[in-house]
Amino acid sequence: MRPKVYISSKVSDEVKAYLDQYCECEMWQNPERAITGQELAEQIGDAEGLIAAGNAISERLLSAAPKLRAVSNISVGYNHNDLDAMKKRGIIGTHTPYVLDDTVADLTLALMLAAARRVTELHNLVRGGGWQRGVGEQLFGLDVHHAKLGIIGMGRIGEKIAKRAKFGFDMEVSYYNRSRKPDTEERLGVNYLPLNDVLEQSDFIVLMTPLTAETKHMIGEEQFNRMKRSAIFINVSRGETVDEAALIETLRSKRIYAAGLDVYEKEPVSPDNPLLQLDNVVTLPHIGSATKKTRDDMAMLAARNLVDALYGREPQYVIPELKN
Repeated sequence: MRPKVYISSKVSDEVKAYLDQYCECEMWQNPERAITGQELAEQIGDAEGLIAAGNAISERLLSAAPKLRAVSNISVGYNHNDLDAMKKRGIIGTHTPYVLDDTVADLTLALMLAAARRVTELHNLVRGGGWQRGVGEQLFGLDVHHAKLGIIGMGRIGEKIAKRAKFGFDMEVSYYNRSRKPDTEERLGVNYLPLNDVLEQSDFIVLMTPLTAETKHMIGEEQFNRMKRSAIFINVSRGETVDEAALIETLRSKRIYAAGLDVYEKEPVSPDNPLLQLDNVVTLPHIGSATKKTRDDMAMLAARNLVDALYGREPQYVIPELKN
């Protein structure tokens, strides 16, 4: 008998067809909105496998799924998984690294350019009829080319960002990482610096760290105060790595030039979040990997991970903390 699988979000016909070869599949049927935790707990039933797209894998959900053997995340991050609860039940957990690296790096450069050249602010100016003849200093932005870029977290995506910045925009790239990466330094021509030096010397600061107990609020008032007044801060990692209240005050007081954000402490962002009232911040709705090709590739990788797990094979990308 084929194992039962629940798919918590819409996937492509190709991914569904692949899963149907090996599993009995049930899928969330409302494409207009994401499934809630309560709805997932009610529907998962006797599924042995779960394809999860940002769903909280909690003690409550696991208690509602007594036959669950594997959770396959359509994401690189897995901070929404209760790993202790999964370990206790012997549940295999997988994720989808690598496949989205280039897409997230592209978006990071887009945020750097948009914040530096005030793209969304000036777009709104033109749309609102506020553009007068000529372009005076009030419309000036900052150059990206030949500027100094500091990357905090030189993982796979950090390296992709560094490559684009170094060879596409002739930027001087430095990085801070938990461990130094000499091979990356030689291959890409980037420099390792202590964190405070990265903060103090960089024109653009990109935060690219996972969310852990050590990285929560790693960028706060003290770190913002070390940045240049002309600095631009970019976060495409996880919202909770930044003290958002400190960021808001930094931007409001123009302590730094601007920010570009794809992630926030609480998502979706509340309409009354002060970030949405500031001209010197570009805000996006957590779309780092959101292209059709990349999301389809992630879903197919998640499907392959799940099938391998359910059929007793070692999945390609088991969550590191859950490896035997």
